[in-house]
Amino acid sequence: MEELPTERIADVLKGLPQALSVSIWEALSPVIAARTLAHLDGNTIQQVLSRIDPNRGALILSSLADEERKRCLSLLNPHVVQDFERALSHEPDSAGALMNTRVVYYTQDMKVRDVVKKLRLHRQTGFRVLYITDDENRLTGMVELQDLVLARRESRLGEIAQPVRAIALVTTTSEELVDIFDKFRLTDLPVVDADRHLIGIIQHHILLDAAREEAIVDIQTMVGVSKDERALSDASFAIKKRLPWLQVNLATAFLAAAVVGVFEQTIAQVTALAVLLPVVAGQSGNTGAQALAVTMRGLALREVWPRHWLRLVFKEFNVGLWNGIAVALTTSLGVYIWSQSLGLCLIIGISMVASMIIASVSGAMIPVLLIKAGQDPATSSSIFLTTVTDVMGFLSFLGIATLLMGMI
Repeated sequence: MEELPTERIADVLKGLPQALSVSIWEALSPVIAARTLAHLDGNTIQQVLSRIDPNRGALILSSLADEERKRCLSLLNPHVVQDFERALSHEPDSAGALMNTRVVYYTQDMKVRDVVKKLRLHRQTGFRVLYITDDENRLTGMVELQDLVLARRESRLGEIAQPVRAIALVTTTSEELVDIFDKFRLTDLPVVDADRHLIGIIQHHILLDAAREEAIVDIQTMVGVSKDERALSDASFAIKKRLPWLQVNLATAFLAAAVVGVFEQTIAQVTALAVLLPVVAGQSGNTGAQALAVTMRGLALREVWPRHWLRLVFKEFNVGLWNGIAVALTTSLGVYIWSQSLGLCLIIGISMVASMIIASVSGAMIPVLLIKAGQDPATSSSIFLTTVTDVMGFLSFLGIATLLMGMI
């Protein structure tokens, strides 16, 4: 299909069932897919972009001119737009921010004559290397243009391809990119996502410009001009950034203490409960931190999106349930050896399962909710997670103990 003119590709895709059409859109080279969008009406664009994977859709949108990209986004539901905006945004000093996404995919079974025809049709310029991908757009090799020119017309790319010397992840920093370019003496560097899908190419002159700008930013940062704190930022700047969250953390700590205070009478009757409180809170805290780390990584690498919240909750509920049961059995055994009380074992077992389920689900949902609220989850997720795990851990343990007081 990519060997056809873009208006012909649009005609073919419009005549296919929507599910199949979306699958093909996700497989097209971003620059070709972007040019094909220009031949579609607004309703078709809305249907395609609403169903396409945000990572693939972002690559297509980033290949459009600014005005055309804004027009396409204006056709979409705000929740879909939010996903695309996250996919289009990258850290300023990362490979994702520096890469050129106007790439065309080539496969190893393509003949040299067909590749030349495709190059002429889509007028891809400025690159010295063609990157080869498999049927799922995963990077598999490379062909230099001089080798392509010298090869026989009937040769296949796989016959003249070379291994890829180096790659960059979308999250690779500019400092790391400089090291890669210096080490391998590259003119172009392919950028891949977590699944090795080719998503862009960084050219050497772009990296040089970025490195020069980064040096200026570093000089400003040393005197505290940067908006983000660095190791050598001014102390007052660091205080301004950190103190509000410390105050929030203090307020949440008082909230946890208030929950314990509600059950003061229960603790006074059975002092063993006070001994076991840190066990429940600590275990739920670790459980939530695990879920938070996995979710944050998924969000950072664009493996998951806020729209996937239900799947995240279901997965973490199951993880919390089965881990909670396993930990509850071990905890109950230890408590029985220590206290010889079956009632106390039952209380801590039930509360351990409940608190670990809540912690797992909270660890997945808190960063998603913060993103929905327009906040940076990396800054405040841990504070809110600590609050939830402490409060719910204390509440479940002491609440169940109050209900089952007659069994202790």
